[in-house]
Amino acid sequence: MRLVVDLNRCQGYAQCAFLAPDVFTLHGHEALRYTPYADDSRREQVARAVAACPVGAILLDDLPENLADDVAGDGAGDPADGLHAAGPGVG
Repeated sequence: MRLVVDLNRCQGYAQCAFLAPDVFTLHGHEALRYTPYADDSRREQVARAVAACPVGAILLDDLPENLADDVAGDGAGDPADGLHAAGPGVG
């Protein structure tokens, strides 16, 4: 599944980081980092995080399994690849 955080809406409340810490993390006071392609095993956590966002900044898009595998790659490379930052003053 693919996640997108709307940078114009995110206010850094970090409810998502509490509910899906393997997908969302808070850096500093308001900077949110997230993995845009979450594993299906995290579906329930991510769904709760999406529902808990007080400003509705997290969008969830289910991708076909074979396309998600192609996007995720083999896991080699920089561990920061695929992480995106969101929040006031980020970017």
